[in-house]
Amino acid sequence: MDLATRLAELQKRTVEHREVLLTEEAAKTALVMPFIQALGYDVFNPSEVVPEYTCDVGTKKGEKVDYAICENHKVKILIECKPASAALNLNHASQLFRYFSVTDARLAILTNGVVYHFYSDVDAPNKMDDKPFFTFSMDALKPNDVKTVEKFSKGAFDIEKIIQEAGFLKLQSLLRKELEKEFSDPSEEFVRMMASRVHDGRLTSQVREQFSKLLVNSVATLIRDLVNDRLSSALNASNPPIPDAEPVSAEDEAEVVTTAEELSGFHIVQAIAAKFVHPKRIVMRDAKSYCAILLDDNNRKTLARLHFNGITTKYVGTFTGKDETRHLISDLTDIYQYAGQIEERLRELDHGVAA
Repeated sequence: MDLATRLAELQKRTVEHREVLLTEEAAKTALVMPFIQALGYDVFNPSEVVPEYTCDVGTKKGEKVDYAICENHKVKILIECKPASAALNLNHASQLFRYFSVTDARLAILTNGVVYHFYSDVDAPNKMDDKPFFTFSMDALKPNDVKTVEKFSKGAFDIEKIIQEAGFLKLQSLLRKELEKEFSDPSEEFVRMMASRVHDGRLTSQVREQFSKLLVNSVATLIRDLVNDRLSSALNASNPPIPDAEPVSAEDEAEVVTTAEELSGFHIVQAIAAKFVHPKRIVMRDAKSYCAILLDDNNRKTLARLHFNGITTKYVGTFTGKDETRHLISDLTDIYQYAGQIEERLRELDHGVAA
């Protein structure tokens, strides 16, 4: 079984069980150990995978890291685990920082079994970086994530190549964050640069403000169109087009802004539905007042709706027949609480889905 298949199976397990994995031990047993196995390491070989690895550091005695993956009696990967319900932050990595400098390891992983943060010493030798060079979420796994994770597997592990790749990935991550900032809240420099390419007149403050809003809308529309084009192409390859979509005016289209939270919410619903149907059948269609998640890109087959346009409140809408029930959520992960309703709706829309 190849890595992609193993990770796909683990993704299903993550979506099904993450809400009940409230302790660190539960997350380690149900999610982290299978991940280590998927990488090709023998979790039952104590010379290869050492649980509760101890290495006294200065005045700190008896501290343990959850797992150390070893080769020829040398540590090559350190892994620290937290409960699946815990949001990871730098404070959780304190033991990794200390152990990193006193072992042979140049790769460290901080995880709650769902989200994985990969650290190395890109900035300074033998000192773990403050920021991960690679992060992925098991419940929203992308093809590029699988390709990167494969580099950490037992058969492909090459620390020098990983460190080189880590530098590239870190720069790529920083560039992505800068692009996200520019796309959601364009800087004056970005607005000036883009305006100068399409506007011949003087760039007054009023024109600058107008271009700033147009940039946000244009980027959001472009990204959504690219995503929908890819999904539609894949669907059309095996299914005829379904002419159910209602026409949307160009004016309304320009006012629709798809946020990062909406994309993340869509991926969570897609992951829930992926237990029963191919993920490509789940399509997002954004509107001014809500973001619809559809089966087969058919607006008569609404699976769920994301009402994320409120300033302080967010709702996820589930359906029974034509009736929508809105559920208040405080965090995107709360969507998993309504997996049962989403699955039931899927059975209602697609009679081929097993009960």
